Amino acid sequence: MIASLNGKLESLGSDWATINVNGVGFQIYMPTSTMSGLGAIGKEVKLYTHLHLREDNATLYGFASADELRLFQTLISVSGLGPRLALAMLSAMDIDKLTMAIATGNADLLTEIPGIGKKLANHLILELKEKIGAGWITTPAAQLAEENTEVLAALTSLGYSVSEASRAVASLPPSSELSVEERVKLALQYFTSK
Repeated sequence: MIASLNGKLESLGSDWATINVNGVGFQIYMPTSTMSGLGAIGKEVKLYTHLHLREDNATLYGFASADELRLFQTLISVSGLGPRLALAMLSAMDIDKLTMAIATGNADLLTEIPGIGKKLANHLILELKEKIGAGWITTPAAQLAEENTEVLAALTSLGYSVSEASRAVASLPPSSELSVEERVKLALQYFTSK
């Protein structure tokens, strides 16, 4: 298994790069976020990698961080979701937004990703919601009460980042007597008071 590569950036394609490691060029497919951080040809780079083997093909996928790699491996564990689609998901959304969409059950946000329809989005949520919610969300959202996940989803669907939405939700009073709409209004007031 090839777990990571350290080498010089030799060439770039639309979704791949060739990394020269001691005279051997490895073609590595990666999300756009990783591609944009590679820098200029000839620069030294380090990538965390996943070697995907099929009976007719061996493909190497690379990521800027161990978290990106771990999320990629979690995504391809879902039946019906291949590495190319998982790569497209990581290209379309940052890790925080993607994990929050899955953890909060926001299928509408997932369907904004090219290649993800309503059926696949719901399938992803069903298979990964517990896994993602328990081990992935590292923002204050991990400590949020269950009743506030809908508020968090509403705020992220309005365009706020996961960290901004988490701070707004954390400022809410710990009362389950308020409706979701009232909690969303209170969370929006957090942004206007800043």
